Amino acid sequence: MSSPMTVRAGAPEVIRPDLDTFGFSEVRRTAIVGAVLGGSVTRSVLRGGLRKAKRRQAVAEGVVNGFESLGPMFVKLGQLIASSPGAFPRELADACLRCLDDMSPFPSADARAIVEADLGKPISELFRSFDDEPLSAASIAQVHACVLADGRPAVVKVQRPEIAKRMIVDLRAAMKLARALEKRSENARVANAQAVVRDLYEATVAELNFLIEADNQTRARQNLAAFGDNTSVAIPEVYWEHCGPRVLCMERMRGMPLDRFDDIRAVHPDSELLIRRLVKAWMESVAVHGLFHGDVHAGNLWLLDDGRVAMLDFGIVGRMETEWREFVRALFYASAIDNDFRPVARALRKLDLVADDSGDDATIGRQLAVALGPVLSGSLDKLDLGVVAARLLEFGKRRGASGPEQLILMGKQLGYFERYAVALAPGWKLGRDLFLFRNVFPTEVAAKIAEEGTELPVD
Repeated sequence: MSSPMTVRAGAPEVIRPDLDTFGFSEVRRTAIVGAVLGGSVTRSVLRGGLRKAKRRQAVAEGVVNGFESLGPMFVKLGQLIASSPGAFPRELADACLRCLDDMSPFPSADARAIVEADLGKPISELFRSFDDEPLSAASIAQVHACVLADGRPAVVKVQRPEIAKRMIVDLRAAMKLARALEKRSENARVANAQAVVRDLYEATVAELNFLIEADNQTRARQNLAAFGDNTSVAIPEVYWEHCGPRVLCMERMRGMPLDRFDDIRAVHPDSELLIRRLVKAWMESVAVHGLFHGDVHAGNLWLLDDGRVAMLDFGIVGRMETEWREFVRALFYASAIDNDFRPVARALRKLDLVADDSGDDATIGRQLAVALGPVLSGSLDKLDLGVVAARLLEFGKRRGASGPEQLILMGKQLGYFERYAVALAPGWKLGRDLFLFRNVFPTEVAAKIAEEGTELPVD
């Protein structure tokens, strides 16, 4: 059982500007976007040559060049494409990996002004020290090191000036372009360009109020400690007295991104156990607590100097409702405990993903076992775990169900974990690892461990 989550009084509602509003600002921006992307792609193609493969690569590079020229909203779009390689042409997804790099910082004077406006005090009263040179700069915000008045080392995430207004205008322009592209391009229809923009809109409106992110991070940190055995995984403490709608202050952590594979193998004695501990904590967030980190790219996962692994940046989170958590638990119970997929079929019925005339639970269970069993039980260096979500979505769509957002977001994160595991834990079988489910199925895991005479790692 998870511990109750405390909700900070006055936690803000998500403000949802109308995505379909289209005035002079949006018309002007649409023209600029079309001109920049068109010109960028044309220049890249002219430089890249006429061979078909080279032309595809040149188009992808041109699109990303355009994204970088157009600013934070389009860099964010590139990040979304990079994190969903199965939904886009490989050349474009690979080119968009550039969008995960740092952006140019904005002036420290603007950062100081935003902090003082949000928190209502001068920097000199809020902090013992505040570094003007940012540690990193991303599409929505940049991060400054500081020391609180009481001596605690911290970092402050400061939102870019006027970014909220700019991003909403850009989203409206992007939606207009997506609709036009879907009318003219089969590839745009297959990629569901409008849905991509809507996904980006949903993520953006939540990310633009840092008090929402602070609340997500606080809840996730509480949940991480619920069972007392995730001590090798960390989430920074939020310092609420130094937070506002555009300012998020938290405990400072030092380490390196999880994709520095050679360095991690050199300094960590057991990189496989590192990944297992991380995925265990994340699986509990999905299957037990419901609130899970929804953007686990390497910039948001660090190996800390003290040997722990940290989850950072809770601007994007998933929320598994009770029936979805039941489905996820049934899926992994079948994989890890008894290989019986009938409860998975029953969970799908509760979610209206199985029609009444699709057969009984045993029949559907056998179909699920054939479709998912090999993926869940295979080693991650041979099988793409993101296929789990894709096959479940196909399973639902064949029965007239639309793809559930929670499962899509979960599947994207599994794809990230698969990439880390291939490098740091080759041969590891997530779906068969009882350690991951120690707190999800405590009684059954204990019984199976006793029966097999094996031991789980100590955290």
